Amino acid sequence: MSDFLSIAPDVRLGKDVKLSRFINLYGCEIGDETKIGAFVEVQKKAKIGRRCKISSHTFVCEGVTIEDNVFVGHGVTFINDTYPRAANADGSLQTEADWKVETTLVKKGASIGSGSTILCNVTIGENAIVGAGSVVTKDVPANTIVAGNPARVLRSTKKMEVA
Repeated sequence: MSDFLSIAPDVRLGKDVKLSRFINLYGCEIGDETKIGAFVEVQKKAKIGRRCKISSHTFVCEGVTIEDNVFVGHGVTFINDTYPRAANADGSLQTEADWKVETTLVKKGASIGSGSTILCNVTIGENAIVGAGSVVTKDVPANTIVAGNPARVLRSTKKMEVA
């Protein structure tokens, strides 16, 4: 199976992490008992907590922190730059020195539906649910369900305790 995994030596994997084939992990931290699906990329300095499920075709970029017991559906994309550019004003290709990573926080017990896009500088609150295909442009309160483009609060939910 290792022929189909790209895991850099600087990745910190917790105990009993389950990794599918065709993944790309580098410079990140994955907590105990987390499951990473196929075709997932987790970039450097990203942190994923314990007992999370990161479904296939998801992109977790630098600057993203996902706390414990979080579900991330298929094809979810996180963003870490409000104004992305390929080149500088002089036409030279940008490097890491030319921009600042912007952060995103997904709190404990949250669920993000398949096909969602999560912009940077937002917090998804504890036990919040993001509907499939949503575009999250601002903070999501704890214990709420949001959906749409842009994602809007639909209703509150009871606090869902995870054992």
